[in-house]
Amino acid sequence: MKLDRVTPTLTPQEFVNRWRGTQLKERSASQSHFNDLCRVLGWPSPTDVDQAGDWYTFERGVGKTLGTSGWADVWLKGHFGWEYKGPKKNLDEALSQLLNYKSSLEHPPLLIVSDMDVIEVHPQFLNRANKPERFTLDDLLNAERRDRLSEIFSNPDGFKSERTTEEVTRAAATEFAKLAERLRERGADPADAAHFLIRLLFCLFAEDVQLLPDGLFTRLVGQAKRQPTHSERMLSTLFGAMSKGGFFGSELIRHFNGGLFNDDTA
Repeated sequence: MKLDRVTPTLTPQEFVNRWRGTQLKERSASQSHFNDLCRVLGWPSPTDVDQAGDWYTFERGVGKTLGTSGWADVWLKGHFGWEYKGPKKNLDEALSQLLNYKSSLEHPPLLIVSDMDVIEVHPQFLNRANKPERFTLDDLLNAERRDRLSEIFSNPDGFKSERTTEEVTRAAATEFAKLAERLRERGADPADAAHFLIRLLFCLFAEDVQLLPDGLFTRLVGQAKRQPTHSERMLSTLFGAMSKGGFFGSELIRHFNGGLFNDDTA
């Protein structure tokens, strides 16, 4: 269903001032936050255009894949399902809820989660290298970032990656083959080298399915390329956090059991 733009009635600075540092709980704040966002971006809210709640609504009733029922906080047919959490709450849990709701929401191309301080857009396009996109309150003060976020209403396909999963997999396989060859040339023990490569592959997988914080491993690899002399220490610190659970910089890393990360060797 196509929405028509409306005149914004709230300035970006007013929105940021209103929602920065809020301590309101999800239930009491989510609809107000979404309505204010619509007012900033220039789009109608659900009750403006769909009084029946057939295609654009708050509290969309859904069935979960595990059998029980639930509610998606906001739904726009063919565009997105949206789940809120309270301030500083775990958005991974919100995303997990939406993933359970996907079928009942008619498989929207975007799943969006927010704690009213951060908005994360998670594309769900098949056979694409989907990467989440994160918007902060400060981003809403930037016209280009507001226009980008506005595409959730006007052009959800704009979040579709140009790269397919096959292209990304082939590129990763090529890079790992080169790395394996360099390790062999340096005389690394074959078993240790294989274990190290499996760890790297798992990190890529864990980032892709949000077991690791959004973009963390990709950023680490980019930093390692720029500062190769520090790459072993950076990877060792991450592996150590994954072996026990803990912080990697400011990011909280969950504990990965099963023996793959039983030490911090890089």
